[in-house]
Amino acid sequence: MRLGLGLYRHHLDTEHFRFAKQCGCTDVVVHLVDYFRSPKNDAGDQPVGDDGGWGLAGGSDEYWTTEWLTGLRERVEAEGLRIAAIENFDPAHWHDVLLDGPKKAEQLEHLKQIIRNIGAAGIPVMGYNFSIAGVAGRVKGPYARGGAESVGMDGPYDIPMKNGMVWNMVYDENAAPGTIPSATHEQLWQRLKDFLDAILPVAEEAGVIMAAHPDDPPMPFVRGQPRLVYQPSHYQRLLDLHPSPANQMEFCVGSLAEMTEGEIHEVVEQYAATRRIAYVHLRNVRDKVPHYKETFIDDGEVDVLRVLKILRKYDYQGVIIPDHAPAMSCPAPWHAGMAFALGFLKAGMK
Repeated sequence: MRLGLGLYRHHLDTEHFRFAKQCGCTDVVVHLVDYFRSPKNDAGDQPVGDDGGWGLAGGSDEYWTTEWLTGLRERVEAEGLRIAAIENFDPAHWHDVLLDGPKKAEQLEHLKQIIRNIGAAGIPVMGYNFSIAGVAGRVKGPYARGGAESVGMDGPYDIPMKNGMVWNMVYDENAAPGTIPSATHEQLWQRLKDFLDAILPVAEEAGVIMAAHPDDPPMPFVRGQPRLVYQPSHYQRLLDLHPSPANQMEFCVGSLAEMTEGEIHEVVEQYAATRRIAYVHLRNVRDKVPHYKETFIDDGEVDVLRVLKILRKYDYQGVIIPDHAPAMSCPAPWHAGMAFALGFLKAGMK
């Protein structure tokens, strides 16, 4: 097992690479999508937003070229780290793949080229969350020990998305008035199959693993749109869609623990045994959707040390990152929260 740190796009600089190294990390997981193109989000924290989402999708395509990705990998490696994965496509690149819209075939071809570029740049994993609504409905408050600020959910989130939105971001500011029609669960599963059928052969050839994140928050519907992996058993359905070795999991223990079915340690055992975990998000939570709260890594309902023991039992060799951490009361809230989580994980991985 290897220790890593997830970095948003505004973190992709020498200072944050050195912070990761100083905390004992060997790897980073990077986000190229800018979730903070809205004044409603504090760029030092994880995004939350309101019914308008996280802001405008569609940053520069430069970030997805082989040349830029290779340069990023070289900058990371210059600080003694490696890039374990990229996390999340830009909604502007695949809105009609998710919505089954008129640009679906064109966007699938673009995604194929992105995967080729990632492989050519020497980056081994692309994480994704196949979701129309994306990460929506979370609230922020003093939910963690000592009043530390963290995120959670205070009930179902049913406000429909306006046209021009997908994955909790705006891809078309000039979309016609109205809201996106709701799909069915089976329609969304068919769209996922279409995506995997198109992308996985390219990913295999490029040497890139496609790692699927479970739904966050894991509700059957969010904003009137269906979800895929909102119960632990649904992960197996995703794996069964395609036998490709490139079809793996971005295994988020926190999201799985928020689900209303399954005992989290048994779930970890079940999926660790498949040996199809590309990388792990490991955080702690209290309670279930739609009323859960994130906690410090040592203070929730997940026995994190037991999770690490299970992963070790199945010889998991991939990276583990604390995907979120409560913000601590000091001049550097994000850094302190992450350092605490990383120190706990580092000790537990020995």
